[in-house]
Amino acid sequence: MPKGSPSKKSARKVTYVTLFADESLDPRYESALGRLESRLGERHPMYIGGKEVWSDAGEFEHRSPIDTSIVVGKFQVGTREHARASIEAAKKGFATWSSKPWQERVRVMERYAKLIDERKFDIAVAITYEVGKNRLEALAECWEAMDAVRYYVGVMRKEKGYSIKMGPGGPGERNLDVLKPFGVWPVISPFNFPFMLANGMAMGALIAGNSVILKPTSEAPLTGLMLYQLYADAGVSAGAVNFVTGPGSAFEDEFVTSPDVDGIAFTGSREVGMRLFRRFHSEQPYPKPILLEMGSKNPTIVTAKADISRAVEGTVRAAFGYGGQKCSATSRVYVQKGVKDKFIEALKERVDKVVVGDPRKKQTFMGPVINAKAVETFRRAVEDAKQSGGRAVAGGRVLDASKGFYVSPTVVTDVPEDSRLVRDELFVPFVVVNEFGSLEEALSRANATDYGLTAGIFSRDPREVKKFFGTIGFGVTYANRSGGSTTGAWPGAQSFTGWKASGVTGKGIGSPFYLLNFLRDQSQTDVR
Repeated sequence: MPKGSPSKKSARKVTYVTLFADESLDPRYESALGRLESRLGERHPMYIGGKEVWSDAGEFEHRSPIDTSIVVGKFQVGTREHARASIEAAKKGFATWSSKPWQERVRVMERYAKLIDERKFDIAVAITYEVGKNRLEALAECWEAMDAVRYYVGVMRKEKGYSIKMGPGGPGERNLDVLKPFGVWPVISPFNFPFMLANGMAMGALIAGNSVILKPTSEAPLTGLMLYQLYADAGVSAGAVNFVTGPGSAFEDEFVTSPDVDGIAFTGSREVGMRLFRRFHSEQPYPKPILLEMGSKNPTIVTAKADISRAVEGTVRAAFGYGGQKCSATSRVYVQKGVKDKFIEALKERVDKVVVGDPRKKQTFMGPVINAKAVETFRRAVEDAKQSGGRAVAGGRVLDASKGFYVSPTVVTDVPEDSRLVRDELFVPFVVVNEFGSLEEALSRANATDYGLTAGIFSRDPREVKKFFGTIGFGVTYANRSGGSTTGAWPGAQSFTGWKASGVTGKGIGSPFYLLNFLRDQSQTDVR
């Protein structure tokens, strides 16, 4: 078995492509539901330097988008003082953690992956309650995190901790090239993959020898806390991992201006990401690395030579999985003239069968959107489509579903290409389907965006597929993928790499090159 591969014991797993394959998972998920329900509403501290921290600024309640009467938990309102304390603790923790041999850090990460495996049902239930993700997508997120850790353990071993003997540059020289960690990294994570995305950034930094400050969105603090506890229980040094909560404004100034911050890893909106990018590069004493993943406006192309049923299934999975709130979600579909009507008819039939509701229930495919702001974004998109001359094919309704934030999966067509609905990332279950003539036209329109994360094509013609891969300006590309036309990247299989406004470094999670983001080169020459 290759290094970094899952063990046989955990080989039967849920991924984003095989979501509905294993009903034996349900009883364990149901048991975990009961365990968390008994703890809803509890108070939770921050952790700085391995110690509990309670804020004098008070607490905030996090309520579930499933039903806003449910208080998931009460969390600390962090301040600038807590930001400074976490940076100081991380600096001390870095000295201890980075001095450990890379083999020891790898063993800690192996224990960490094992703990994820043991706790995955409890983590999945927390994801469901916090952000409204259905049970199987929540479990798949846990398996993805586990596989990411195991994959990078294998990478570290293959690369021998990134230490390479070089040839002599002169007489008597012994030369070594070593990659070393930078230092302190705040990890700022979003709501849509609250466990995996925080895990990916933090794990990459930690396994390379850096220290981290976990700063989750206030939409998902409980999942962030569970991530912190996993690292601590696995044996990451006190201070090498810290956990803070509260409004981002309380932390941003300290993170971008402190000379003791050595890098920032962020996943979230383009607006916030670009602000961090500009501030970090202008307010630090010298250039420092910043990792950004900032969403996208992802296209799927369906040619006249496509398998229409496969294209419909792949589009529905990619567009409406987790309510369109994935940065990889399909939001634009270009269908070739001659098959558009057939595609739309089949798409409408499939979308009408999507079960929307409480994600704690087994039959639910699409749960709520994250908050009232997302509902309003959806409402405005539907209205804008009508005003621009677009035609609703499916959905278009805000649903009255108890106290949660529920909307219908929506497909519109004939929207002008210069509309904001085609241009801007909406992050709601809303898809525009437009027609094209030639494949060259479809590729040109697909590429006509500032973003460049994921893209897909459906065609049974190998020449069309080859042209797509050679021309499309996106980092993660798929052909004929019914499990998700633009979604479902998996560690060690697909690198999740954004181009243009979707990312910065060009080396994404899942790639064999990802850890290089957290390391810097040192040449060591010893003359004897």
